[in-house]
Amino acid sequence: MKQILQSLKTGKTEVVDVPVPVVTSNSILMRSTRTLVSTGTERMLVNFGKAGLIDKARQQPDKVMKVLNKLKTDGLLPTIETVLNKLDQPLSMGYCNVGIVKQIGAEVGNFEVGDRVASNGKHAEVVNVPANLCAKVPDGVSDDEAAFTVLGAVALQGIRLIQPTLGESIVVTGLGLIGLMAVQLLRAHGCRVLGVDINPQRLELASQFGAETVDLSIAHDPIVVAQTFSRYQGVDAVIITASTKSSEPIHQAAQMCRKRGRIVLVGVTGLELSRADFYEKELSFQVSCSYGPGRYDPSYEEKGFDYPIGFVRWTEQRNFEAILDMMAAGSLDVKPLISHRFSIDDAEKAYEIISQSDPSLGILLDYPGAKITSSDQTVRLKTRVYSSSGQKHGVTPTVSFIGSGNYATGVLIPAFKGAGADLHSVVSNTGVSGIHAGNKFGFEETTTDVHSVFQDQQANAIVIATRHDSHADLVCQALQSDKHVFVEKPLAVNLQELQSIVNTYETAKIGKQPLILMVGFNRRFSPHIQKIKSLLSSAKGPKTLVMTVNAGTVPIDHWIQDSAIGGGRIIGEACHYIDLLRHLADENIADYSAMKMKGATNDTVVISLSFRDGSLGTVHYVANGNRSFPKERLEIFTEGKILQLSNFRKLRGYGWSTFKSMNLWRQDKGQRNCVSAFLDAVRNGSRSPIPLDELIEVSRFTIEVAEQLH
Repeated sequence: MKQILQSLKTGKTEVVDVPVPVVTSNSILMRSTRTLVSTGTERMLVNFGKAGLIDKARQQPDKVMKVLNKLKTDGLLPTIETVLNKLDQPLSMGYCNVGIVKQIGAEVGNFEVGDRVASNGKHAEVVNVPANLCAKVPDGVSDDEAAFTVLGAVALQGIRLIQPTLGESIVVTGLGLIGLMAVQLLRAHGCRVLGVDINPQRLELASQFGAETVDLSIAHDPIVVAQTFSRYQGVDAVIITASTKSSEPIHQAAQMCRKRGRIVLVGVTGLELSRADFYEKELSFQVSCSYGPGRYDPSYEEKGFDYPIGFVRWTEQRNFEAILDMMAAGSLDVKPLISHRFSIDDAEKAYEIISQSDPSLGILLDYPGAKITSSDQTVRLKTRVYSSSGQKHGVTPTVSFIGSGNYATGVLIPAFKGAGADLHSVVSNTGVSGIHAGNKFGFEETTTDVHSVFQDQQANAIVIATRHDSHADLVCQALQSDKHVFVEKPLAVNLQELQSIVNTYETAKIGKQPLILMVGFNRRFSPHIQKIKSLLSSAKGPKTLVMTVNAGTVPIDHWIQDSAIGGGRIIGEACHYIDLLRHLADENIADYSAMKMKGATNDTVVISLSFRDGSLGTVHYVANGNRSFPKERLEIFTEGKILQLSNFRKLRGYGWSTFKSMNLWRQDKGQRNCVSAFLDAVRNGSRSPIPLDELIEVSRFTIEVAEQLH
C-alpha cells in the first residue's frame, strides 16, 4: 500500500510502498478514502526536517541537554550514532483520515465492517487506528467534510476550555483551518467573534462565517480594535490558533481581555509571559491539549478504556462525534476551506505547496479504491544483500527480525549485519519502521505478518526485539518452528511464561542438536567484562560485587512501567545486572533480598544476592540520580584487590601486580560480541554462548525479586 513518510534528517517527503498494518485487539483497520493535510503542523515538520543540525538543536534545547549529558558519560561516537539514528527514523505524516472499516479488533464492540469512519489515521491507503480515536460519519456528511473532523475537534477542545457563554465577545488569533472552524463553532455558541490574521483571503472567509476582523497586513492595531469590539469592556476570552515563535500574540491577548478574562493557546507561540499582564487583571491562561481528554493516555487510546460520561463528558472521541454532528446539522461548513486536491500518487505536490508557502488552506488527498489483500502485508524489497563471510563455517545464519524499533535499528540489526548474518525478513506492526529497516540494511522483505516468519523455511534464526509481554510467546513459536532464537531481554515477564519456554525448549531440536536460545545479556560479552573475568580466574576466594545503576526516571505511564506489558523496570532492565553479577561470580545464586525506597516506584531499589561460594553481590538500581553522572559503575573486591569499571569505558585495577587500567575511546557494552557469539554458535552447531540453565536461573530470580518488591 502507499503511505506518506517524511525524513527528519533531510525533510524529504515521499510516497512509499509499505506493508498493510495488522489489526490489534482494541483497534480497527480502515481503507482510506480521504485525508486532510494539516498545513500548520505538517509544514512545521517539513521545515524542521530541512533545517540543519544546528537549527534543529536551536528548536529543541531540551533534547540538546540530553545529548550533552550522554556525551559526558558515553563518549562522542555513541552519542553521534544515537542522534543520527533518531533522525534517520521515518515519520508517518498526517492525522486527519476518513475511510471504510475492513477489520475489527477482538475487543471492539461499537463498529462494524463497512462503517464509514473519521479518525486520526495517517496519510496511507490502509490505517490501523485505536477504536477510541474513531467516530462514525453521519450519512449527510461527505468524505471531504469528514476529513476535517480531527482539526475541528482541536478547535472545539480549545473552545471547551474557555467555557464561552451566550453573548460573550471572543477573539480568535490566527485564521488557519483550526481558527476558521473555531470562528464557526463560537458563533454556534452564540458568541460575538473577532478574527485576527494577516491573510486577506482568510479574513474574508471569517467575515462570511459571521466574524468581525482585524487585518494585521495593513497595520491595524488589534488591541484598539478589540476595545471597540468589546464596547470598551475588554473581551471575555481569546483563543490563539496562530503558529509563530513570537510571544506577541500572548501579550496582545492579555491586553485585549477584561479583568479575569481567559486565554487558551491552541496553536504554537512563544511563551515569554509578562507577569504584569496577568497579575493586574487576574487572567487565566491554559494550553489546550490536542483533541480532548484521553489524548496521550495509553489506557484510553491503546487499551480501549473509556472515561465514564458522567465524570468526563467530552473525550476526544466524543469531540469527534460532536464535530460530525455540527457538520450534519449545517452549523459547521468546511467546504469553503478546501483549496487543493491531489491523488495519493501526487501527494508530494501537496508538500511542495506547503513548504513553499504558496497560498493554500485545506489540501485533500484522494485514495482510489484499490483492493487490499493479505498478500499486501509483505513487501519484497529490491535490495538483496547476502554476506559471504557468513558461509565460512558450516550453516549460514539467515535471520529474520521481529521488531524494528530504535534499539533494533540502532544496535541489533547493524550488529547482526556486521557479524555476517544474511538478513531475510523484518517484521513491524505498522510497516513503517520495517520498510525503513529493510531498505537501510538490505533485508529481502518486510512484513506485518509475524506468523509468516515462523513458516518461512529460508530463515533458520529469529531475533525478537518487541515489547516485553510478547517475548515468551514469540520464543515458543520460534522454537516450535525449529529456529534458533535471539531474544532481547527479558526472556519472560512472569514465572508461567518462563516455564512454558522451558517446556517448549525441551522438545525443540534440529536433528540431534538442540536449538540455540540466547538472551541479549550483552554486558557479559563486553571487552572490559572479559578482561575482568580473566583477572578473577586467579582469585580463589569469595568476591564482593557492587553494581550501581544510575537508571534515571521513566514516566509512570511509560509502557515499561506497566507490569503486564513491560514487566516493570526490574524485569525489563535490572535483569542485565543480575545476569552480570551471576556471570562474574560464576556460581549459582543461593539467596536474594530486595528493598525499595519508601514512596518510590519499583525503580529505586537495592537488590542483594548471595552465591553458593560465599560471594556477595548488590545491585543499586536508582532513578533519583542525575544524568550527568555515569549510568553504570561496577566495583569488585577480592583478596585485597579491587577492580572498578566506569560506564564500560574505563577499567582501573588496585592491588593487581599485572594490571593497572584498560580504557576505550568509546563505550562498548558488548552488543557486537554478544551477537557474534550467537551467530558463531549457529554456524558451528555448538552450544548457546549462555547456558540455558543460567538464562532460566537469572530470569527466575529477576521475576521473584520484582514480585517481592510488589
